[in-house]
Amino acid sequence: KFGVFPFQNSCDKDVILNILSVLTDLLSLGTGRRIHYVVSKGGSEALLQALATVAQTEPPDHSILLPLLRLLARVGQRDRKFGLKVQKAEATDIILSLTRRDLGHHLHLTHCLWVLRVCASNVTTGTMLGINGAMELLFKVITPYSKRHVRTVRAAIGALAALLKSKSNSRRAVNRGYLGELLRLYQDWHRNDVSNNYIYIRRGLLLCLKYITNIQLGRETFLGSRGMEILFTSVQDCLSCKNLDPIVTTATHILRKCYPKEHLPVVTVRSSYSFPLPGNASTEPPCEGSEGKWLKSDSESEGEEEAEKDQDNEDVESKEEDCDLETDVNELRSRPVLDRPEQELEKYEALCAELSQNFQELEFESKEKKSLEDRTENLPSAPSHFIPSATSVKHPNCRWRNQSVTEMGLDPGEQNFKVQLKSWRKTEECLWGNNDEKRDVAEEAQDKDFCEEEDPARSHVFALCPLPKDSAWYKKMFYPHCEASNNPNPEGRLESSDIVRNLLEKHQGAIPFHSPCSYAARARCVKSIPGYRELAFPDFWGHQPPPYSKPVLERKHGVQRDKVLDDIRRLIQPGDVIGRTVFDIDDPSCSSPAAPGCLTFFSKFESGNLRKAIQVREFEYDLIMNADVNSNQHHQWFYFEVRDMKSAVPYRFNIINCEKFNSQFNYGMQLVMYSVREALQGRPRWIRAGQEICYYKNHYRCRAAAGGGVRGRFYYTLTFSIKFPHQDDVCYLAYHYPYTYSTMMSHLDILEQNRNPKKIYWRQQTLCQTLGGNPCPLLTITAMPESKNTDDLEQFYSRPYVFLTARVHPGESNSSWVMKGTLEFLVSSDPIAELLRKCFIFKIVPMLNPDGVINGNLRCSLSGDDLNRQWLTPSSQLHPTIYHAKGLLYYLRSIGRAPLVFCDYHGHSQKKNVFLYGCSIKETLWQAGCMVDTAVVTEDVGYRTLPKILDKVAPAFVMNSCSFLVEKSRASTARVVVWKEMGVLRSYTMESTYCSCSHGLYRVS
Repeated sequence: KFGVFPFQNSCDKDVILNILSVLTDLLSLGTGRRIHYVVSKGGSEALLQALATVAQTEPPDHSILLPLLRLLARVGQRDRKFGLKVQKAEATDIILSLTRRDLGHHLHLTHCLWVLRVCASNVTTGTMLGINGAMELLFKVITPYSKRHVRTVRAAIGALAALLKSKSNSRRAVNRGYLGELLRLYQDWHRNDVSNNYIYIRRGLLLCLKYITNIQLGRETFLGSRGMEILFTSVQDCLSCKNLDPIVTTATHILRKCYPKEHLPVVTVRSSYSFPLPGNASTEPPCEGSEGKWLKSDSESEGEEEAEKDQDNEDVESKEEDCDLETDVNELRSRPVLDRPEQELEKYEALCAELSQNFQELEFESKEKKSLEDRTENLPSAPSHFIPSATSVKHPNCRWRNQSVTEMGLDPGEQNFKVQLKSWRKTEECLWGNNDEKRDVAEEAQDKDFCEEEDPARSHVFALCPLPKDSAWYKKMFYPHCEASNNPNPEGRLESSDIVRNLLEKHQGAIPFHSPCSYAARARCVKSIPGYRELAFPDFWGHQPPPYSKPVLERKHGVQRDKVLDDIRRLIQPGDVIGRTVFDIDDPSCSSPAAPGCLTFFSKFESGNLRKAIQVREFEYDLIMNADVNSNQHHQWFYFEVRDMKSAVPYRFNIINCEKFNSQFNYGMQLVMYSVREALQGRPRWIRAGQEICYYKNHYRCRAAAGGGVRGRFYYTLTFSIKFPHQDDVCYLAYHYPYTYSTMMSHLDILEQNRNPKKIYWRQQTLCQTLGGNPCPLLTITAMPESKNTDDLEQFYSRPYVFLTARVHPGESNSSWVMKGTLEFLVSSDPIAELLRKCFIFKIVPMLNPDGVINGNLRCSLSGDDLNRQWLTPSSQLHPTIYHAKGLLYYLRSIGRAPLVFCDYHGHSQKKNVFLYGCSIKETLWQAGCMVDTAVVTEDVGYRTLPKILDKVAPAFVMNSCSFLVEKSRASTARVVVWKEMGVLRSYTMESTYCSCSHGLYRVS
């Protein structure tokens, strides 16, 4: 302190030089803490006052001025308020005056420019400098390519870049023609710096362009000055040298920002499907205005990097502001009143029949039931019969230690779990018959008409038409797939029905808990908005897990940059773009057979989602997903079929209307692919596929009206390349392993048929009908009482409830796979499963949003609402599954049987591992920084018990990822409502990753 303040008014030159020398030595060593200390003691003000004193002398003493300017530049870089202090000390004019005076002396000028750059880092100060002619001064210093005075030119460019962070300076620069001058300077330095000795100068010029194009006027002028072509050409020259990555990165950023904004190439962003809602509820999202092809930015800030906020389910990011936390203790502890008449709860008594069951069948045991018990011992059960702990499995490829993988991916023990061919062929015979000779003329005519009316573009798919009484139905729906769609003659297909039988026999029921015929029977009853008449082959045929583990995809350096430059090339070289629409559900004429060499797309099947496919280049396609029904957003889930491909050729696919601001696709995730030909060769598998996978923001924007009032909603591109394994194959691509509503219903049928009824109490009821008219199943699973003895029955009736739900968000298919594993485990003969059945009654709603799953939605139901945001006040008409699930929970609470555990299964698109979200008053208040009076706020910490258990026994579970905070934005979710209104302490959302684990046994590199 005493080393600085005497320096302000000292007139002794030696004293000033000594102080400057000491300060220079002190601040040149060590970390920035010394500079911050000097700043905290008023060092910046002292140095500025000294500058004013020295500048008053005529002529200025540069022996003092130069070290003083160096100190100012060094201290100013660490002082966030330096620009304001410069204004307060009225030093801006002094700095500009010294700069003008030293234009002819490059050493002195360089020091002035360093200080000028630091001052301009404050936008207000920079604006004042711009008004006083700083930019004009700098353009006198910045020269075309030269090896002389390079240090001064670099300092001037750095100062100019700092000035252009001010939007008023950027406008002034554009109006005075400086943008074109910057482009010419950059071209000159790029062309002449062949040895790449002046990368920092070239990048500095690009930074000036980057800041000046943050405003709309700058972007328009940049386009008019052929800036896109100039930078694109220069980037191509730099791609081969890794040392030039800073230049390539900055130039690519400018190109992406200045690429003209455009609407999606669809008639409207609203879903192609709509559903009339009951009552007066509107089904029309906000209308969209008609605009030209190119869009003007809604605001000048659009050119800057925006920090979008993700809206993923239950997403509690570390960056999320604590202001979202609920800090009102009374609100946290309040118990809202019942949202319906109390007498209405009585109807839910029928859904708890286990509490009034008399179990008369326990009094006798017929030989038939005994034989049934014996038979069920060999029927399908859960593939694994124990929960692996973190130490129980050490095999590097994550298979069980004693597993011997066969060609089909099954170990010998799992062969016992096959669904025998005869077990589902009997069902087949009941549904379709097996006697070709019994067909009459009318039935033959009906089949013939069906063949003739078949859509030529869909000649190979399964058709869900009224079923004939014999096997001709599945002959026509199945055989075309077997021939890989290369036989256009329906009569020729009918002549080869024996092939179909042989293929079905080849299936052999080798896939646990799956039956093609059971699936087809269930799919016939599904009600969809588009009226699906086809089955996707993977869902019908089934699939097995690959007999190997696979690491996450490692992205090569520069892949995303190359993809972005390919996108920009469309604007620079429009002649290379084909622009042919090859699939469009809004335009049926586009579904006709594709041109030779062009892929054929299709998605009109259960859970399918592909709205439009545009061929960009010979082997590149832009894909657009459909929005959720009755919505104009939520484009992320995809599931579609592609065929007529060439083998070993890299096809690039760009899904251009994704909405989430980030994705696991940027961290090693791959999409999944199913090959029909591979399946028919004995390898029915969904496999991870795709190379050069990137996820990034594109140039498409949504209209403000269509975005629900959100101005300029951004879209993102998921791009990937695939080499298909076979020529003219039929392949399916999906965001994640699909799990359809029909799959679930057929799975429940098989579980019910194959359970041991003497040991397992299983009751499947319909919770309600969905908006679309599909039943929402409710399961009750527990152990049968040991006998009709009073004590055994009392133990049965008094078991606590565990309430499980899943798939409220249709795009989170991983939650259904977790639920599938839960169900298979609960009905298995595993000792732990038997113990759980004896201890608890499980109430399970395996799919809360059947309509959304059926119609390929990502997040919403047919009402266009996110059902996991409707638990506070669900509508019995618009949200029936939520309304009645909540009603059942209310009923259980009213009879004193509130669940011990409630868990809603979800999938997380941006985090790895498996983890839970729970609810805690104290943890919420502590996180928000509120004082907690432990005498007033008491809380049972039992909500941490289940997560701690899972952390010990479940290898994929990570306790550190769990959160127990109650946010205002989650107040209407199942987790919070059940915790708050039903008083369920252990109310959770369980999140499962879409891609791999980062910890524990299943950790992948």
